[in-house]
Amino acid sequence: MNPEDLLAQLEFDLETADFDDEAHGGIDRRQFMLMSLIAAAATTFGAEAARAQTTGAAGAVSGAGTQGQQQGTPPTPLGNGEEPALQFQPYPGGTGAIMEKLAKQRGRTAFDRATFAVQPWQGAVPTNPDDIAFLPAHRLSALIKARKITSVQLTDIYLNRIKRLNPTLLCAVTIMEDSARAEAAKADAEIKAGKYRGPLHGLPYGVKDLFATKGVPTTWGAKDFETRIIDEDAEIVVRLREAGAVLIAKLATGLFAQNDQWFRGRTNNPWNLVQGSSGSSAGPASATAAGCVAFGIGTETQGSIVSPSLRCGLSALRPTFGRVSRRGGMTLAWSMDRVGPICRTIEDCAMVFNTVHGVDEKDPSTVMAPFHFDRALKLSTLRVGVDSNAPKELVDQLKALGITPKEIGARPTVPGSGSGLNVEYAAAFDEYVQRKAKEIGLDLTKLPEPRAPGTPPDTAALRAAAAAATAAAAANPMAPADWNPRFVTGRTVRAFDFLQQQRRRYMLVAKWGEFMKDLDMFVGNPQADVGPNAQTGHPCVVVPYKFDVPQQGPANRNAPNAPPPPELKAQPICGVIVGALFNDDLILSVAHQLQEHNKVHLKHPQFG
Repeated sequence: MNPEDLLAQLEFDLETADFDDEAHGGIDRRQFMLMSLIAAAATTFGAEAARAQTTGAAGAVSGAGTQGQQQGTPPTPLGNGEEPALQFQPYPGGTGAIMEKLAKQRGRTAFDRATFAVQPWQGAVPTNPDDIAFLPAHRLSALIKARKITSVQLTDIYLNRIKRLNPTLLCAVTIMEDSARAEAAKADAEIKAGKYRGPLHGLPYGVKDLFATKGVPTTWGAKDFETRIIDEDAEIVVRLREAGAVLIAKLATGLFAQNDQWFRGRTNNPWNLVQGSSGSSAGPASATAAGCVAFGIGTETQGSIVSPSLRCGLSALRPTFGRVSRRGGMTLAWSMDRVGPICRTIEDCAMVFNTVHGVDEKDPSTVMAPFHFDRALKLSTLRVGVDSNAPKELVDQLKALGITPKEIGARPTVPGSGSGLNVEYAAAFDEYVQRKAKEIGLDLTKLPEPRAPGTPPDTAALRAAAAAATAAAAANPMAPADWNPRFVTGRTVRAFDFLQQQRRRYMLVAKWGEFMKDLDMFVGNPQADVGPNAQTGHPCVVVPYKFDVPQQGPANRNAPNAPPPPELKAQPICGVIVGALFNDDLILSVAHQLQEHNKVHLKHPQFG
């Protein structure tokens, strides 16, 4: 495994693990982050400073003097979201080729947005507010459409729950009480007047606090941005508002979309409060599992929808790359970031996705592809692969539904095809890194020179740099906590090496295209293929298949004074189904029948 692939795996492991200070030798989290920063900075800022001394001008370091730019003219400043000229295309033949192929297979009209028909409500309406809160979103939609409950009533139920449970869960950053009630009242008035907008009309939801919302802070999980307001609405928020959905909360994300820790603490798993909810879509998963919203919107770069949905026993869709606009969301990696629904049922995921997917000219990665959720899909017609390590109970259930699985082997790999995540991270957060270096008083010119490959680190120099940084930070003690070493380690990667890496990544994409050519989908082991599919853009669904006590992953139990693992209670256990590119509708249709077969989604956490 090459170093970047190893780093990517370690980052996903961190997403799925709880961080225990005692289990890590008693090192304080903030001190750990600061020391990591110094180690990274020793090979990054030192190189930048050396180049600055050599050229004598910041413009020369930044590429001044290149074609079309006069010597000494400073480059146009960049923030977090400006798109690069190069766009990732997950289909090996390119987006044009897959669009032509799909049009031939399914017809041009298949590209028109499908109408999602909500099945009518039948039977008595629950009278207990908690029972209503845990209804699937598509059942709440049926209640609203039949006018058996109003959006205002439903919004009040969720607002009361999220205000009461948030101190325990830490799932919400900002509860938007006043605007939520106003939006709910507007929805009721429109529905009463016969202006029904569709199945999301009047449904209260929450969005991960990476998305901009006018007049409301967008924090990215960082103390630095606790009061920062971005004066625009993200495209996902716009589309959901136009569909009549009611935004009631900005939901927690781990610091800069890493794990479940943010500036107020750890977001927790409602089923087992001794665990974090994993990350980085920690808040959408926790709030949805706890019945605090009808559904949540999360994001994923490499595991951030899958991991918290597995932890909290939910249903979720990580779509094919490019199917949902990311405009107005925090950028981690332009070639990997995705937006998707986190819900209590698969049908909810299909209902939400049916509304939000499609082209957005403000996000050049987006495409419009056919999406037709089929509750009665004939499963015996599908080509489904099964890994030898796939959960037996899940596979047995698929067989009972008529699927004849085909055993598959190891997935394709291409050595040296790492995604280049660190480079994208560093580019996206360049402005922030430079500003923070000045804020905490780091003298970048005095950090150690970058060491040559194969030579041991200068530990004395690192210790001196760490001591200097610690002293500089003493005047601003909150600053180090908001640093993220991921945002600096990509700054000194050569453009040549990054481009060669991307060429090998395309080889990986092509190999996966060959691997999937005779498969509609496959079942791996839980959490399998998250890293590769972050690079290739394949979709997956997370779906519960049994109710049991979760297995706990390996931990550093040999560390001095390591605490025993916490005792866990039973909760939904989930599997992952990976689809061929643009088979989002097929994997949701299969997972829906699986869910209707096992009924695990009918169980709810009991606390608070």
